[in-house]
Amino acid sequence: MPAPASSSRHVALLVDGDNAQPSLIEPILSEVAKHGVITTRRIYGDWTMPEMSGWKKGLQTYAIQPIQQFRYTKGKNATDSALIIDAMDLLHTGAVDGFCIVSSDSDYTRLATRIREQGLFVMGIGRRRTPSSLVNACEVFVYTENLVQSEGSSRDQLTSKQRSEWVTTMGLAIDAVLQEDGWANLGEVGAQIGKLDPAFDSRSYGFSRMSLLVKSRPDVLQTEERMIGGQAQIYIKRA
Repeated sequence: MPAPASSSRHVALLVDGDNAQPSLIEPILSEVAKHGVITTRRIYGDWTMPEMSGWKKGLQTYAIQPIQQFRYTKGKNATDSALIIDAMDLLHTGAVDGFCIVSSDSDYTRLATRIREQGLFVMGIGRRRTPSSLVNACEVFVYTENLVQSEGSSRDQLTSKQRSEWVTTMGLAIDAVLQEDGWANLGEVGAQIGKLDPAFDSRSYGFSRMSLLVKSRPDVLQTEERMIGGQAQIYIKRA
């Protein structure tokens, strides 16, 4: 059975309340909505703890269901287990076509892998310090730092090495989808980059769109616009 298009994909949003930021709930919802319709919204944590109070306004505003999980043992995070159990229940009921796990905790790596083994879409959202194991277990991973930056805000903070490191990944993606005329469709390049690096995001380099990122380096990448089926599409190749 083919995977549903992102526009019709039903996504379960599962938030580790102990490991996420309440102030980002609106941009998180907006980001997940790019990949499907959010049909399940749950956040897990011990709601008797004062540090969870920051979530309460967002729960009411965005109709997110709080799931209570007591901390039975000091230093142990029972939230992980509760979220994982619910995710597996949702997986086996077939009620959703994809998941978004909001956490920076590597404990969810096996969960993401298991869901993808079933052919379902898995998205992750977490801080830049998220272990690479969880990042690479997801089909798409978005750093929370990219959800709060304005256009160009991170650009001036990048070192020369960081400004150029994406070029290598871009080059590999171009080579993989290169057409006979030596050019590659930017949309296909973007899809290939996602396979190479689930966390690749033009916002990490200070650009809101990949087309702007590519055009920022005319010294290494050439671009041209073509009309395909009445729509303008961007093609790129190595300079």
